[in-house]
Amino acid sequence: MKITNKTGLPQAFVQMAQSDYMPTPKRYSATALLKGIREVILERRHGDEIEQDVSDMIWLLFGTAVHSVLEHQTEGETEFKEAFVDMPVGDYTVSGRFDLYDAATETITDYKTCSVWKVIYGDYEDWRKQLLIYATIMNYCGFPVKHGQIVAIMKDHQKTKAKNDSSYPQLPVRTLLFDFKDSDFEEINAFIVERLSEIAAAEKLPDEELPVCTLDERFNSGDKYAVMKKGRKTALRVLDSAEAADEWKEQNGGDYIELRPGEDKKCKDYCSACEFCSYYKEHVKGA
Repeated sequence: MKITNKTGLPQAFVQMAQSDYMPTPKRYSATALLKGIREVILERRHGDEIEQDVSDMIWLLFGTAVHSVLEHQTEGETEFKEAFVDMPVGDYTVSGRFDLYDAATETITDYKTCSVWKVIYGDYEDWRKQLLIYATIMNYCGFPVKHGQIVAIMKDHQKTKAKNDSSYPQLPVRTLLFDFKDSDFEEINAFIVERLSEIAAAEKLPDEELPVCTLDERFNSGDKYAVMKKGRKTALRVLDSAEAADEWKEQNGGDYIELRPGEDKKCKDYCSACEFCSYYKEHVKGA
């Protein structure tokens, strides 16, 4: 990846951005497995062509800085931290880098920086899966894991809102605990094998034939259906399904229903390989 510095930020920012992870053939990290296959393949194929300005990576660098600070904590006698672990799966290798492992409690911990909205919505499935992949690799390496822990640091937490709204996260940090059962490991093992099989097939395809990322992988906001009235610019009501919109129109009036396609937020703002993606060029960039 080519790192630019168009806003003239201090060189330390650039150096931190340039120290990012470099992929190797047939080796995929836990985070890569959780991305869309098209995104992962395009990032690898066009890594030397992708250009990103350091100013667009501030929150990524913030997360890296937080990890760097926490690395200096003193671990207990049964703990070790910041470890890279690998597990062979057929012709591939699955890798992970977790923040802390406690052998006494058989718990693996990862620190995350996030938006307060992730905590408000309770949207933790990607974190749970990532911890499960780490746990699976650790079990393979001979270090049993039965629990996962996320320490979530909310970078946009507002103390004023916390004081005035009891439903708002009261502190800028929250610890999330996950207990892993045998069925969880069966689920994640099946996911790993299936995802690597899909990646193996995708590696043989040209860019434009790669499977399009799913709605969830594109952070799609979901289609909305607006009940409209002729001569009026704003909707009478906006609903999540065509059926609900039809029912509302029948009961409350309106002339027609307007489809408002969901926005692909990942493609638009968070995918570094988007300029090499035919779906992005056709459906997002020109929209």
